[in-house]
Amino acid sequence: MIRVPDVIRALEGNNVTVRYDRVVAVDALSFHLDEGEWLMLAGPNGAGKSTLIEAIAQGIPYTGSIRWKGRDLKTLKASDLAQRIGVLSQKNHVGYAYTVEEVVGLGRYAWKAGLFSGRDDRGKDEVEKALEITGLTALRHASMLTLSGGEMQRVFLAQVFAQDPQVLILDEPANHLDMNYQQQIFSLILKWLKEPGRAVLSVVHDLSLARRYGTHAVLLDRGKCVSQGLISEVMTPENLRQVYGMDVYAWMREMLSQWQE
Repeated sequence: MIRVPDVIRALEGNNVTVRYDRVVAVDALSFHLDEGEWLMLAGPNGAGKSTLIEAIAQGIPYTGSIRWKGRDLKTLKASDLAQRIGVLSQKNHVGYAYTVEEVVGLGRYAWKAGLFSGRDDRGKDEVEKALEITGLTALRHASMLTLSGGEMQRVFLAQVFAQDPQVLILDEPANHLDMNYQQQIFSLILKWLKEPGRAVLSVVHDLSLARRYGTHAVLLDRGKCVSQGLISEVMTPENLRQVYGMDVYAWMREMLSQWQE
């Protein structure tokens, strides 16, 4: 009998559980993400989406396992983890007058040859590439304190691009941004994803953005998985009604009708 080799996932969680005292924020959740996929974590407030992101980033304790290409993330050093998984959080803050280029360059720290070494053979090229893909080359010497919210979010996106990870984890990447900047951010991520060997997992409250850009989804409610799979199979009227307690499709159609002549 010929044994079929196990699929090596870009990211895989098995029975991931996060507890805060007696509250179970993520309840025995299993999921997987393959190369070329954009997995959307969807669900109402308190569903456990951002908590799962924190667990993947090794920022909070959890039980179960989360693996990158078969390797348990708990066994990776912080620098090894950062070389493989880049995380863009909701809130980023700069309190000093760093330039755009300096902040983007911080994404290369994981690739330094050693603790006291400044050598990073690919660093300059990766920073240049990140500035170019995000349209920030002309702003490279600008102070972060002078940027708009949308420009600042592009800088932090460029920072994780410069980090050159294989998996990109995003927690509401365009939260509180104008529609123009939302489109810019999601288009940049989609462009990044098209390179071989890459995958994206993100939290998005806007279901329209999830449908537009996601290939797959995990629909959560109170820490539990309600449905997961292809985006079209997860974002069904029945599943969304169960989670949100309303006819989401009817609401979306009603909102769209206001723009139709």
